[in-house]
Amino acid sequence: MEAFKIVLLVFLILCAISASLIKNPLLSVIVFMSYSLIMSIIWFLLESPDLAITEAAVGAGVSSILFFVTLRKLKALQEGGQHEQDKR
Repeated sequence: MEAFKIVLLVFLILCAISASLIKNPLLSVIVFMSYSLIMSIIWFLLESPDLAITEAAVGAGVSSILFFVTLRKLKALQEGGQHEQDKR
């Protein structure tokens, strides 16, 4: 069981570092979502199921959906701006 906890902590650190260093915003959101899922597993192993459920729901669920919607809106705004420049 200790080896599993160490592996989870290593993955958690790798996700935290890579989420901040990745240039592609979509991949960064996916890594952030995996960070939240790993964190919810760690909370469950620490015998705190209420925090595990909250982390999974808010961290991996709602926050990721909001990031995906935001990225989609930003991409739409950039495409709209390019179309306006092409018309001129």
